[in-house]
Amino acid sequence: MPLLGQWAARQPEKPAAIFADSGEIISFASLDAVAHQAALWFVAEGYAPGEGIALLLENEPDFLALSYGAKRAGLMVTPLSIHLRPHEVAYVLEDSGARLLIYAPRLEALAAQLPATMPRMTTEAARRAMASAAGTLPERPIGREFLYSSGTTGLPKGIRRPLIAHENRFNPEFDMSWKGFYGFDDNTVYLSPAPLYHAAPNRYVQRTIEHGGTAVITRKFLAEQCLGLIEAHRVTHSQWVPTMFVRLLALPAEARAAHDLSSHRCAIHAAAPCPIPVKRAMIDWWGPILREYYAGSEGIGTCFIDSAAWLQKPGSVGRPAYGRVHILDDAGGPLPPGELGRIWFEGGARFAYHNAPEKTAEAYNQQGWATLHDLGHLDDDGFLFLSDRRADLILSGGVNIYPAEIETALAEHPMVADVGVIGVADADFGERPWAVVVPRPGHSPDAQALLAHAKARLAGPKQPRGVEFVDELPRSEAGKLLRRMLKERYRGLTPPG
Repeated sequence: MPLLGQWAARQPEKPAAIFADSGEIISFASLDAVAHQAALWFVAEGYAPGEGIALLLENEPDFLALSYGAKRAGLMVTPLSIHLRPHEVAYVLEDSGARLLIYAPRLEALAAQLPATMPRMTTEAARRAMASAAGTLPERPIGREFLYSSGTTGLPKGIRRPLIAHENRFNPEFDMSWKGFYGFDDNTVYLSPAPLYHAAPNRYVQRTIEHGGTAVITRKFLAEQCLGLIEAHRVTHSQWVPTMFVRLLALPAEARAAHDLSSHRCAIHAAAPCPIPVKRAMIDWWGPILREYYAGSEGIGTCFIDSAAWLQKPGSVGRPAYGRVHILDDAGGPLPPGELGRIWFEGGARFAYHNAPEKTAEAYNQQGWATLHDLGHLDDDGFLFLSDRRADLILSGGVNIYPAEIETALAEHPMVADVGVIGVADADFGERPWAVVVPRPGHSPDAQALLAHAKARLAGPKQPRGVEFVDELPRSEAGKLLRRMLKERYRGLTPPG
């Protein structure tokens, strides 16, 4: 399949990307031209294949131009979250070995807090430098994104993959699932309401463009704006995280009914478990167009499930489309269907965490299978159901308690818009569950009603010892619950007897 340069020759004036907030439209020809200029500039500056740059940008045209240009020059591109703390950004810059940081002028305050030894420039300065670049681009391997995990359990981990040989530059990296499971093609109009510095939005936007489609990109997620964009641009595909669904469902009925969503045929979601009532409500509203996947930046395996299968298997993330799934106990022994254990993928791509051989070793077993350290089980039909990460377990009186099970039960209550469960210190049991809940608009917080709801659905040790209502839970921009931040917030809390 033709990639950016070939699409630019075939359909030069077609929009490759539309930035909804600013109204900027980049055609295939324009994006191809500025990527070429960027690549010439990087080569002229002496950057060697395999070296890297870092981008501290929001969702803006420079993000795409610099990413495509750096990769044409054979460089690794590390996007940085603008919500990382300065020491986390500094860690990623040092760990990745990036030679240059390019940042948006409005992020000057964050850039100023980074080590002074790090070479840097604004996007404005980069554009001026690129404009003067000239010459012929030498044959080089093609670079990649050098992505870092979201760091929900500690500092981010880098996942670096080998460069792509120059002779393979026109071979798409995506597999046929992009056409078969999602239906991507040159008629796709893809809505991306999430930050491009996260792996999934980054990849899906670029693969939309590499299919010849158009990406509609927002600076941040605004529920009603997204509905309006689906109507205005006749969006066919989109990607969401469960917290976005919650906010969409919270819109007034008249706002939800005000937009024509008939063009919308594929709503992709991932990143975090979606509460069953939330997903069922979205399918009731949008129809059976939701398609969920379970995977990681490590690329060790992927599971898919469409709406029809999910309605038969509520809560499942599907069956493996890439790699074979095994559920193993702590000793490495296989577990039968229905038994909870660690999820391992067989047959996926090999990977290594950058500068972290001990973490890489922990991700593989003796058979060469790899894990993301998530827990789950398979049913008799081979469908995978997720539970938690091993690090999130609550150990209470010698019993393993899985927060996701409690969160699922609490999420069924109409009072609950979002929920996170952690273990807090208990003198007798070591830890006891504690629920932190965001109430749904229009519902009065009632801890006793919620505890009674939990008691009717959960065994004694799993019942929360208390509930606290908050305005918002700490979640990453990818929708993942930052449980470590909740644990830190409630450190030292003693639940009632």
